[in-house]
Amino acid sequence: MNRLFVVNKPIFRSSNGYMGYVKRKYNTKKVGFSGTLDPFATGCLIVATGQYPKLFQYLKKTPKAYSATLWLGANSQSLDIENVDSIKETPELTIDQIYQTLESLRGQLTYYPPKFSAKKINGKRAYELAREGKEVELKEITSTIYDIHLIRYNHPFIHFEVMVSEGTYIRSLGAIIADKLGVDATLSSLRRDYEGAFSFDNEKALNPLHYLKIPQNIYTGDDEFMELGKKLYIDYFETKEDGEYWVETKNFFSIIEIKNREIKYKLNRIKKEK
Repeated sequence: MNRLFVVNKPIFRSSNGYMGYVKRKYNTKKVGFSGTLDPFATGCLIVATGQYPKLFQYLKKTPKAYSATLWLGANSQSLDIENVDSIKETPELTIDQIYQTLESLRGQLTYYPPKFSAKKINGKRAYELAREGKEVELKEITSTIYDIHLIRYNHPFIHFEVMVSEGTYIRSLGAIIADKLGVDATLSSLRRDYEGAFSFDNEKALNPLHYLKIPQNIYTGDDEFMELGKKLYIDYFETKEDGEYWVETKNFFSIIEIKNREIKYKLNRIKKEK
């Protein structure tokens, strides 16, 4: 069965490893997830079964919101509590220091991803190279910090919330905050609260057509042509401008692309679940 839903990933489980539990629970072999959460992180993880994992690239998944705790004085190569190698006492900071530091991060932020990340270097994951003790050289990336604010400060822990663009590394953000404050620090907790319109709601089945970031187009031709993957003609579409669209028939929906008045199937014959 095709199913789109959100799970609440538990701590110290990899996103991929947690899919074994999902497969058993929903008695399916085809399952996928979008937006990897680190093992120490918890919260919103978008999951789909059947044909629906094909839709991940078309879903509205931004902005993303996180709740995080930064542990002052702790040092970790992976920038989280999985690899803490030293803990030092640090002097207490003022609320104003923390507030100004967080405020300075709003807007565009260019930085290096964590060495312990899923970024690929010559076909190999960065975290695999890091665990082998090999040199990891990653390219800078740019993220947007839409909002960030302090929740509370209980020395040596800074609790904050942040809303960011897709692909942002919150562990790197924690390291940047620590550098600006002039202390060693690492994230001791991280929870993803939501991704776009997706949030945890007891794994309720979601209608993917309500979450697509591309517009709908109306097809006025014979449904059978689309369901059988036959050649489609621009005259039978309400919108004729170039772009990607979703189109539905009675029992199925498809993703198409219009380019120079030609129609190309991107995904076809995806069953609509009741």
